[in-house]
Amino acid sequence: MKVPKDARNLSRRLLRLSFTDGRLDESKARSLVQAVLADKPRHYVGALHSFQNLLRLEMAKRHATIESATELDAATSSSILSNLRAKYGADINAEFLVNRDLIGGLRIKLGSDVWDGTVQNRLDRLAAAL
Repeated sequence: MKVPKDARNLSRRLLRLSFTDGRLDESKARSLVQAVLADKPRHYVGALHSFQNLLRLEMAKRHATIESATELDAATSSSILSNLRAKYGADINAEFLVNRDLIGGLRIKLGSDVWDGTVQNRLDRLAAAL
């Protein structure tokens, strides 16, 4: 669905207004949506769809998925999480997964950033180079 320019601008403005002290405020976002639904400006449906996509992307920036071949001990998990929080902010939450296909190493996904230090990735790059 192609969203008109004024609807995109409205959705970006809604996103900016949804933050309180640099953090996404869920209650503020809900009240903004209710205000838009009550006012019904031009192209409001497209603006709300665009706003929903922007919120989804913003929330993905705050959720890290950390995959490893084996279960990580508590010290390693807390070290990884503290490093991510130092780089991206204190409101990062993490999900630790075990993926036996990785053979060894870690794969960390945070929003659109991916760090792949797995043995499987290295083997795939080596196979592609040959």
